[in-house]
Amino acid sequence: MPAIETPMPTSPTANAGPALSPGPGDPLHPGVLPMGRIPVVGVLPSVDGGTRPAKSVVDEVFWVEARVFREGHDAVNATAVLTDPDGVDHFYPMTCVNVGLSIWHCQVAANCTGWWSYRVEGWSDPWSTWVHDGTIKIEAGIDSELMLEEGAQVIEAALAALPAAATEDERDELADAVTALRDVSRPPVARLRAATAPEVQDVFDTHPFREKVSPSPAYLLHVERERALYGAWYEIFPRSEGATRDLTTGKWTSGTFRTATKRLPAIAAMGFDVVYLTPIHPIGTTARKGRNNSLAALPGDPGSPYAIGSPDGGHDALHPELGTFEDFDAFVAEAHRLGMEVALDIALQCSPDHPYVASHPEWFTTRADGTIAYAENPPKKYQDIYPLNFDNDPAGAYAEVRRMIQVWIDHGVRAFRVDNPHTKPVEFWQWLIADVAREHPDVIWLSEAFTKPAMMHTLAKAGFQQSYTYYAWRNQKWELEAYCRELAGDAAAYMRPSFWPTTHDILTPFMQYGGPTAWKLRAALAALLVPTYGIYTGYELMESVARPGVEEQIDNEKYEFKDRRWADYEPGGPKEGQSLAGYLTMLNAARAAHPSLRWLRNLHFHAVPDENIMCFSKSRVLPDGRRDTVIVVANLDPHSTRETEITLDMPALGLDWNDSFQVHDLVTGATWDWTQHAYARLGADTEPVHILELVGS
Repeated sequence: MPAIETPMPTSPTANAGPALSPGPGDPLHPGVLPMGRIPVVGVLPSVDGGTRPAKSVVDEVFWVEARVFREGHDAVNATAVLTDPDGVDHFYPMTCVNVGLSIWHCQVAANCTGWWSYRVEGWSDPWSTWVHDGTIKIEAGIDSELMLEEGAQVIEAALAALPAAATEDERDELADAVTALRDVSRPPVARLRAATAPEVQDVFDTHPFREKVSPSPAYLLHVERERALYGAWYEIFPRSEGATRDLTTGKWTSGTFRTATKRLPAIAAMGFDVVYLTPIHPIGTTARKGRNNSLAALPGDPGSPYAIGSPDGGHDALHPELGTFEDFDAFVAEAHRLGMEVALDIALQCSPDHPYVASHPEWFTTRADGTIAYAENPPKKYQDIYPLNFDNDPAGAYAEVRRMIQVWIDHGVRAFRVDNPHTKPVEFWQWLIADVAREHPDVIWLSEAFTKPAMMHTLAKAGFQQSYTYYAWRNQKWELEAYCRELAGDAAAYMRPSFWPTTHDILTPFMQYGGPTAWKLRAALAALLVPTYGIYTGYELMESVARPGVEEQIDNEKYEFKDRRWADYEPGGPKEGQSLAGYLTMLNAARAAHPSLRWLRNLHFHAVPDENIMCFSKSRVLPDGRRDTVIVVANLDPHSTRETEITLDMPALGLDWNDSFQVHDLVTGATWDWTQHAYARLGADTEPVHILELVGS
């Protein structure tokens, strides 16, 4: 992806689109975009027709594509241009990949955060036109002297147009080519060969001679930090970390930020990047839910942390049993010291005891009988939760949420997992995320919207950096491949998926009945198919018993404390070896060691005849020129052992079709010699997944 011209300052709006050619007047209807001298159409990526920004992170490679063509038979060419936040243009040569369809593309990458733009410039290529026509005619002895002189004039014009950055050697190459073309003492074909020598072509490749340059409109590109695309999240209920129960009285003592802080080294040791906290605010008592979502809470039941608000405060306050802001700050500081960020759950809903209910009743929906409407997702009812209504007083409600978010930013939070954002106006999220980004562009928002595709995608377009997905319910090979192709394809320009095998609300039948093999398999696929994935605490322990009739765990942690007795699973403990902590550590170590696993758009599937075995790869050329490649083979059936042949798409791995190579399995430590056709055996009696690094890549 080399830049082909020296970057030059330019106005960000200078290339908003081609101007109409001079004439007796402008006949176009206002708003109709005029065609350029060299038409450029169908520029990709294009989010909602270019009305919304595309997204990338620093140094993330993505494709820019367009259809570029012209009248007649003269040569046409194309250049992709990225304009950085300082207004400097960076040029990338494009390649025509389908002459008949006039499709040009190239790979580009932005090297810093901020608001960029990209465009495609079509241009007339007089040098290529002459090389094509001149070679045909001169080799055929037709108009040789005329063609040679026309070539000399083209090169002279190119020489005059060379940028200041061109070297003296490059200028000499063109000057010598002109001399050779006019050297009548040499045969015409020899003069042609001298003027079209590789050294001369190299100069034109580096400094193209572009005429009739016609830019497409400029499209916005929002470039963010790497964590917006890549990260491993670990979810905890802070009140459970360090919670204890008196075996005599049965009374629970809540965990605190101080006791939860003691859990952080173990989370960091597994290689997680983000520790995500479910709501940490005061919990209401009115209509408090009991264990397993019971409508009758018993004494000592802590209630759902999503029923936010009590006389102790609301969304900007801490539950008194968790500790003080000093304790919270210490938790955040320790997470940062261990190399992790803290993400906070934002649930814009209130318990009936929230201060807002008394101070701002207009922020809720009032029913015909005068009562405030509680949350419902039929047949589910949430009598302990009042959803906020943003339509009655949008200015006041918007401002209050923005103020509340700032409280947590000021306490070191740089990531927010938003609960059910699809139940709030999309325009509100667009405003909030943009307003926060004005002063805090590093803040990341994760959308927890298990909803219709249109809403899920639109929330991403509105600004959410990351999105929960349907991954938990995609189990078959065909549906996983189709879904991941969608996510890594056009949708990757604006939507970054986060894969979660389970959450505190989701325990699918696949996980209930798949056994340890399923838990390994689904964690590995989540961690390797996409750059961001998440684990709900207790995943290591394979907590797989569901509450009858629903796809969630029995004794759900939303409604009670959990003492998982982590020490029992440590070396020497009574349950040593019964945890997947080591497996998760291996997955995160693979992700950390292989930069190819930190990208989404480089996902590539390979052919496997077995309908239950999937093979995919990720490959990435590193700044030092080395290629990092990982191949993953997974048996999606947790109940059987299967074997099959794999046919690899070798160019996708950076290899030739007949190459042989070594792969090293990060799961088992084995090393094998592979070719285009490879063999795999995976299942419950071995391992469900191979994670293969190419040796020497």
